[in-house]
Amino acid sequence: MPDSRVHSADGTGSDLHLELSPEGPRRAAVAAALRAAVRSGRLAPGTRLPPYRTLAIDLGVARNTVADAYAELVAEGWLTARQGSGTRVADRAAPRAHRLPKPAPARAQATHDLRQGQPDATSFPRTAWVTAVRRAVTGAPHDAYGPGDPQGRVELRRVLAEYLARARGVDAAPEQIVVCAGFAHGLRLLFGGGVLTGPLAVEPYSLAFHRAILSEAGVRTLPLRLDAGGARTDELTTLSRGSARPRAVLLTPAHQFPTGGPLIPPRRTAAVDWARHHDGMVLEDDYDGEFRYDREPVGAVQGLDPDHVIYFGSVSKSLSPAIRLGWMILPPHLVESVLAAKGLREPWTGVTDQLALAEFIESGQYDKHVRRMRQRYRARRNLLTTMLAEYAPYVTVTGIAAGLHAVLRLPPDTEKSTVEAADRVGVALDGLAAFRHLDSREPHRDGLVVGYATPPEHRYRPALEALCRALPRAAAQPSASDFDHTGLSK
Repeated sequence: MPDSRVHSADGTGSDLHLELSPEGPRRAAVAAALRAAVRSGRLAPGTRLPPYRTLAIDLGVARNTVADAYAELVAEGWLTARQGSGTRVADRAAPRAHRLPKPAPARAQATHDLRQGQPDATSFPRTAWVTAVRRAVTGAPHDAYGPGDPQGRVELRRVLAEYLARARGVDAAPEQIVVCAGFAHGLRLLFGGGVLTGPLAVEPYSLAFHRAILSEAGVRTLPLRLDAGGARTDELTTLSRGSARPRAVLLTPAHQFPTGGPLIPPRRTAAVDWARHHDGMVLEDDYDGEFRYDREPVGAVQGLDPDHVIYFGSVSKSLSPAIRLGWMILPPHLVESVLAAKGLREPWTGVTDQLALAEFIESGQYDKHVRRMRQRYRARRNLLTTMLAEYAPYVTVTGIAAGLHAVLRLPPDTEKSTVEAADRVGVALDGLAAFRHLDSREPHRDGLVVGYATPPEHRYRPALEALCRALPRAAAQPSASDFDHTGLSK
């Protein structure tokens, strides 16, 4: 079996770290350190050592000291030396392989990935992105590769301000934008950095990862109720009369995560009015607002009151989660506090990606990509509903007017068994219970959260066929009247 350790095919002049004993002759110390490195496997068979003159300079010893140590190890069979090939670790000096403990049996990898929150990775616009990177790097000023601005490159902030105003109805100047690594990073800056404090009103369903971030920051979360109109923001005023008065509310107004459906206009207004009258703040997570299919575009709540709404966006759903770029649109009075929390040498967002994204948006390639993916995801959503109507007509699909996932309503007490059945046929997905806030006053309704954007195109239909095989039988299905369009109780 070939050795897995990496070694240079041409190591001339390469660095070699050796720990020399402070006692005894220097030649003996060099030879002992080389033997130890070979014996431990740190120097793999075939590794080319630096010329003795180079190593002597690095170790601060005489050249003859290293030359004599090399000669000694060649004679002993640890090293080989050939004219024109340099000095290398001998093949027969390979260390005895360590016996590793037998790993625990791993869970079988799913054949089909229908988990939510991931765009189709095979659809990333590689050619257009490479062009954007080339143009951005070529045209970047020299200061772009200096220490940098923790607020983010001004080129990106200017482009984002124009794009978000046009596409999402956001009201912002470049000076109000702080570039970050995504929504989770933004939460850490706001609450971990002490910019905002709890309690925080939240929707009853969300990502457990985000709830963990808030918990780590010591933020108490107060779940609102949820119905066909979205989060019950009218409850904010009632909560504010209690001992645990919320200081902010976190919403996904364009497409409630994960149940689906937009926040209706009266509740948008109620959230903003509450923030105005109670010195509160609305946190708006616009995680997939570009993707809508059967409804009119739903603009950002931030446009109603930029002084009381913090808007979050990113490219994790529209382009790729691998490009760690997001943004916060902040009320002007919070910008300096967020930058102080971020620090002068924040490590999260690379300048090259910022400049490339600015070029990608400004050139029109971002709009083009979003339109193309909107059509592709609409077709996938349509295939999901068509196949369910054929193979499982008793299953109702909700939350499908927008976004990259759907919720499948299940009969009572079948969610866990259905997720397990899906696992047995090689389908990875999540049950609705995984997103439910533990303190929610909502009765849990069984369901599956199906990410129809995740699989590559050629694997999508087989994934749906496997999913249909895992669904429970029709006899146990509840009446459609038991649910509203979100899949939650009326």
